[in-house]
Amino acid sequence: MKSKSKVLIIAGSDSSGGAGIQADIKTVTALGSYAMTAVTAVTSQNTKGVKAITPIPIKNLQKQITMVLDDIGASAVKIGMLHNTKVIRCVHRNLKKYKIKNIVLDPVMISKGGSRLVNNNSIKYIKKLLIPLCSLVTPNIPEAEALTGYSILNKADMIKAAKKIINMGAKNVLLKGGHLRNKMIFDILATNRKIKIFSKRKIKTKHTHGTGCTLSSALATCLSQKKNIYKSCEISLRYVDQAILTAPGYGKGFGPINHLVSLNLRNINA
Repeated sequence: MKSKSKVLIIAGSDSSGGAGIQADIKTVTALGSYAMTAVTAVTSQNTKGVKAITPIPIKNLQKQITMVLDDIGASAVKIGMLHNTKVIRCVHRNLKKYKIKNIVLDPVMISKGGSRLVNNNSIKYIKKLLIPLCSLVTPNIPEAEALTGYSILNKADMIKAAKKIINMGAKNVLLKGGHLRNKMIFDILATNRKIKIFSKRKIKTKHTHGTGCTLSSALATCLSQKKNIYKSCEISLRYVDQAILTAPGYGKGFGPINHLVSLNLRNINA
């Protein structure tokens, strides 16, 4: 099977393999594209939490990005954990220089176990520098609250917050609704033209480690393969659902999902 496109992942490493760079590589590969990486930080973590974050020096991060883009190039870029303002400025400077078209930002701020993954000043720089570059931003509800300053308690609040992030310069926003205490999950896709709501029944499980990383990488992969934003969301949300349903059950905390879940390839490629 030949790779359909090339995806550069800029994110942190997860030693337990369920999130971060490791989840991103698995997702891009499983969906048929070629994964490349620029590691922003190395974390020491497992399903129970994050114990340490070691930043990669900025010069090293910049070299990782430029070496990949100067040689192989990228059909899309997925951005994950950017833990400080120096990293954010470095990523912004290089992506702007190379004029990458399909940029998906997962504004990672808090781990599944509740550990804070960015410093307080980073949110301002994400809003100012990165969001205007993005084809798609994929916050969950706590991240959308941090970006907008809104309190999100229901579907109407989600739509309001998604529109505000569009007004910050993002072309599209997929606001994930899993944090609301409902039996149904509503994921809100906001574009400049309309709002589309993807609804599904919530899966009762603690095995959800890396779902945000996986979803954003799936979206970057679909966009890199020239699928439109609606089809990309449909495929990526279904992929994550199936990966949760077939999770291997590893670990004593929030376990990883199954990135190798089989999908109907005819539907994916339609």
